[in-house]
Amino acid sequence: MNLDRRQLLQLVVCAAALLPVVSYAALPAHSDPKPNFIILFTDDQGYQDLGVFGSPTIKTPHIDQMAEEGRIFSSFYVASPLCSASRAALLTGCYPKRIGMEKPVFFPQDRVGIHRDEVTIADMLKTADYATACIGKWHLGHRKPFLPTSQGFDYYFGIPYSNDMSHPDNKNKPWGKWDECWKSPEQMVKRWNTPLMENEEIIELPVDQRTITRRYTDKAIEFITANKDKPFFLYLPHSMPHVPLFVPEDAYDPDPKNAYKAVIEHIDAEVGRVIDTVKVLGLSNKTYIIFTSDNGPWLGKNIGHHGGSAKPLSGGKGWFQEGGIRVPCVMWGPGRIPANTRTDEMASTLDLFPTIAKLANVQPKTRGPIDGVDVSGLMMGKEPSPRTELLYYSGTKLVGMRKGDWKILGRDLEQKPALYNLAEDLGERHNLAQEQPEKLAELKARMKGLDAQISKEIRPLGIYSLE
Repeated sequence: MNLDRRQLLQLVVCAAALLPVVSYAALPAHSDPKPNFIILFTDDQGYQDLGVFGSPTIKTPHIDQMAEEGRIFSSFYVASPLCSASRAALLTGCYPKRIGMEKPVFFPQDRVGIHRDEVTIADMLKTADYATACIGKWHLGHRKPFLPTSQGFDYYFGIPYSNDMSHPDNKNKPWGKWDECWKSPEQMVKRWNTPLMENEEIIELPVDQRTITRRYTDKAIEFITANKDKPFFLYLPHSMPHVPLFVPEDAYDPDPKNAYKAVIEHIDAEVGRVIDTVKVLGLSNKTYIIFTSDNGPWLGKNIGHHGGSAKPLSGGKGWFQEGGIRVPCVMWGPGRIPANTRTDEMASTLDLFPTIAKLANVQPKTRGPIDGVDVSGLMMGKEPSPRTELLYYSGTKLVGMRKGDWKILGRDLEQKPALYNLAEDLGERHNLAQEQPEKLAELKARMKGLDAQISKEIRPLGIYSLE
C-alpha cells in the first residue's frame, strides 16, 4: 500500500491519539472555544533565509505555503540581536532593560535567569486553562527557579541554553571547527556536552544534536494531539541554525558549504509536520501559528558558510543594524488572517504577549508595565499597526530607536549618532545626521524620554542562591 505524506501523517496522528500520554498532564476540556497558539522560533536565522523572503538557494516549500495561506510581516523586529534578551522580550512583552537583562546571553556557569515573578505568555494563558508546553531551546536560566516549569509551562523538553554550550562549565568544546563538525557528525556530536532536559531533569548528556530538530517536532506533535480537544499554547524554539549545525542522516549533505542550507530545509520539513498535524486534527480554524527567528544570522570569518544571510539588510547577530534585529516572520490562521497577504508595517516579538492576550480574551496581570502593543488588527489586515516606534538596547544601554521610517543608532548617541531613512535606505549606508539635524534632535529627545521612564521602572532579574 502506497501512502502519500498527508495520509501517512494522519495514520501516525490517529495512532498517537490512542496511546497513553505520560509526559505531561492533559487539562480538562472546556466548552467555550478558545484559539490555540503555536510559536515557531528559530535561532540565528537571517532575514533572507526563506524562499518566500528571497533566498536564491534555500528551498522552504512548507513555510512558503504557510505564507501563501497566511500573512508575511516584512518589518518584524526582535527586541535584541542576542539570544537570552530576545527570548525574554518575546515571552514577557518587555524590553530587556525593563526586566534587568544587563547580560543579554546566559551561560552554563551563570546563576541568573528570568525572574519567576515575571508573567510570561504561558503564565497568562494558564489563567484561562490552557495546556502549555515549551519544546526546544530555553536560554532564560537553567537553574530550577528559571526553567519553563517555573514560568507557566506544564511541560518542557529541550536544551537549556545554546547548542554550542557545554555542561557544567562551558569548557572543552571544539568551538570554531564547524567544517569538522559537519564532516564527522557521529564523532563531533559527542564533543559538545550539551544537555537535553525533560521538565527539570537532564535525560541525555550530551544530546544527540543530529536528531534534535526532529525530536522536538515529535514531542510537539504528541502535545498537540494530546490537547486537541482543549486550548493549548506551544512554544517551539528550535536550537538550529545556531552553530554547530547538525541534521539527521536522511537530511545530510556531505559538503560543509551546504550545511546551513540543509539545516534550514530540515527545519522547514519539520514545520510542515507541525502544520499538517494541525490540519489533520481539524484545528486549522482555531489555531494561530507564528514563525520567526530570535535575531539575525551569525556572520564573520569564525562562522563562514555556516551562517545565513540578512540581505538586503546590513549587519547580523549582535548588531543593531537592521540585519541583526529585523527577522523573517509569517503568521497563519485560516479564516482569520488573510491569505497570501503582506504587510510592511512595523511589529515586534514584544507585541505577541498583548496580541495573544487579546485573541484569547485574557486580561493579564503582569508584574509591572510591559512594552508590547496589540497588533491583532494588523494580523487580520483590518487595522494599521499601533507599533510606530521601537527602542534598541544593548543590555541596559540605549543605543538607538526607529520611529516611522527614521532610525537613529550609535554606541555613542551624543558624539557619533547615525541617522537613516529606512524607506529610502534599507541597507543603512547613508548617514543623514548632518543633513537632518532637526530630525536627529527630535528622535534623540523622544528616545531619551521613553528611556527615562523605563529606567524608573526596571525590575530585577532572578538570582539563584546556592544556600
